[in-house]
Amino acid sequence: MSQIRVAVDVGGTFTDVCIFNEDDRSIRVTKVPSTPADPMAAVMSGIKRGEIDLHNVSLFSHGTTVATNALITRRFPKAAMVTTRGFRDVIEIRDGTKDNLWDAYDDVPGPYIRRRDRFEVGERVDFEGNVVTPLDEEEARKLAAVLRRRQVSTVAVCFINSFANPSHERRMRQILEEELPEATISASAEVLPEIFEHDRFNTAVSNAVLAPLVSGYVNRLSGALREGGYRGDLLLLHSGGGSMTPRMVEQYPVRLAASGIAAGAISAQFIAEQCGMSHAVGLDMGGTSTDICLVNDGELRTTKEWQVEYGHPIIFPSIEVLTIGAGGGSLAHIDIAGSLRNGPQSAGADPGPACYGNGGTAPTNTDANIALNRLGSDLAGGAKRLDRDAALDAIDTVIGKPLAMSTEQAACAILKVANANMADAVRLVSIRRGLDPRDFALIAFGGAGALHGAEVARELGIPTVIVPPNPGVTSAMGCLLVDIRHDLSEMYSELVGRIDSEDLEQHFGALEADAAGRLAHERVTAENAVLQRKISMRYHGQWRSLMVPVNRGPEALAQAVQTFHEQHEKEYAFRQDDQPVEVYQLHVTGIGRTPKPSFRRAEKLVADPGDPLSVRSVFFEEGGWQQTPVYERSTTPAGARIIGPAVISQLDSTTLIPPGTQAEVDEWFNIRIHLKEA
Repeated sequence: MSQIRVAVDVGGTFTDVCIFNEDDRSIRVTKVPSTPADPMAAVMSGIKRGEIDLHNVSLFSHGTTVATNALITRRFPKAAMVTTRGFRDVIEIRDGTKDNLWDAYDDVPGPYIRRRDRFEVGERVDFEGNVVTPLDEEEARKLAAVLRRRQVSTVAVCFINSFANPSHERRMRQILEEELPEATISASAEVLPEIFEHDRFNTAVSNAVLAPLVSGYVNRLSGALREGGYRGDLLLLHSGGGSMTPRMVEQYPVRLAASGIAAGAISAQFIAEQCGMSHAVGLDMGGTSTDICLVNDGELRTTKEWQVEYGHPIIFPSIEVLTIGAGGGSLAHIDIAGSLRNGPQSAGADPGPACYGNGGTAPTNTDANIALNRLGSDLAGGAKRLDRDAALDAIDTVIGKPLAMSTEQAACAILKVANANMADAVRLVSIRRGLDPRDFALIAFGGAGALHGAEVARELGIPTVIVPPNPGVTSAMGCLLVDIRHDLSEMYSELVGRIDSEDLEQHFGALEADAAGRLAHERVTAENAVLQRKISMRYHGQWRSLMVPVNRGPEALAQAVQTFHEQHEKEYAFRQDDQPVEVYQLHVTGIGRTPKPSFRRAEKLVADPGDPLSVRSVFFEEGGWQQTPVYERSTTPAGARIIGPAVISQLDSTTLIPPGTQAEVDEWFNIRIHLKEA
């Protein structure tokens, strides 16, 4: 039997399954409705629908929304926080900022652990790591007894300045493990050994509240896969663009927040490289939201600080993705001022758009597309039958009649607002950073991305749209393209001129030993393990720093300083070579290389697309109803040239080629839409 690799990405509306055959390099896809109450049910349903024999699976990779959804819904187990006396309210005071400074009624959501569940003990370490007040172990044991009586199942230990000396946190952890053997314990210096109490405390608290939930889900899924015959490790995508095994997820579950979002960005980077594009914008439009990422000079932008909810930072490296509420299920409505709006509210998987026939009455983007005949009569290969009459009725009732528009005009208006929202989001990640979107290609994927990609690109002046072979499961495919990855850091504050190179090497060596140990724990062999060094620097007196790569050897630090000057000029448009440079942090990334799929490439190119499956009347704002050929994606050859208007249909998505454009299928079976007169 052929060996296969399976990737599963759980979205808000659909769960996507990508099945890669290692022998003939073919890809099969399947989609099933997501099950928010228990995401594992949709994963197992997708395996069954895809007729996957787990005995033949060599690799199973998974992007999950379990951690993200838990932080959004705040359905946590009983949790507590133990901190230094006087620092109980650090995570409530935060940094004093607000998401919307001008809205006096817009309060930042409260901490993940309530004040009555935050406890203090006597201990104190100064900023250099010197013990000022020893840990009061008698008080610590009394506190552990209180937590036991309260039946607390997870605890975050967050002591002031523990990044400089974690001995008190370690001892507190030992006491809690002795007194609460069933509870999970997260110590802030182990989760994030960095300065800034609010950032470190909140990351540790997030890790603690997620630990029982995420570990439980991962262990249940691993067990179900083993029962089905899978013998490898379940790989789970994390926000930094790498993967983790269940062993490390138990220690760092917070890294799985924003797991699925990273998968689409990784796929966008891969497709851009495959097409020879060093600059690209990824537009991943699903059922609930659109995720936008930027590939600049072949690299994805990353950020060190991010959050699921404003005011609650998670300080781990993460691929920078902008998410907006514009998906196939986004609801169109008229606001109190009488203006047409689109999203961020979504119909979700249940009841879904009006055309699903599940009781939904508000029009969505999917309803607008089927009303204009841009979509066929079913979704996901027949998993969802679409009721066009229900879509027309919802659009006419909610939007058309109140705004005195025809049904077609109302549907076009709904889509124009959605496209404008997405175009604005692209401007945020490009123009705001001094980058011109006209120099980029747009990679459109997700269940709805290929329908909207050309019109979004046209609004931005982007000349080329690339639609991958299986746009609806492109995020899932990203799970097959990642390596196991761990990001470690350590505070190291000193002016470059005062640094002892041997001392610096010892600190890097300790971080590398930790990273190598984690990779070995995940069964990564020595030949597949890669360790990368980076260093955060800043001009003396600055607050923010820049991370740059650093080599080994006697000249490594001087070379890193030169790189820092260059990066600073690129990021902030100035450099100060005569200003002293300070090292702020050391970073080591441990990478465990995993086998990558080799995708199918066309042996010859054929310009003739062949006969269309059918011809149907499709409505466009300019030109009205037009007779439009409908092609089947799986039978359209590489090299085919198609003049718009046209529709290319497939199981997981529909691609719209508007009038006045032309498209071609390249050697990798991507559709490239050129936004110029055909």
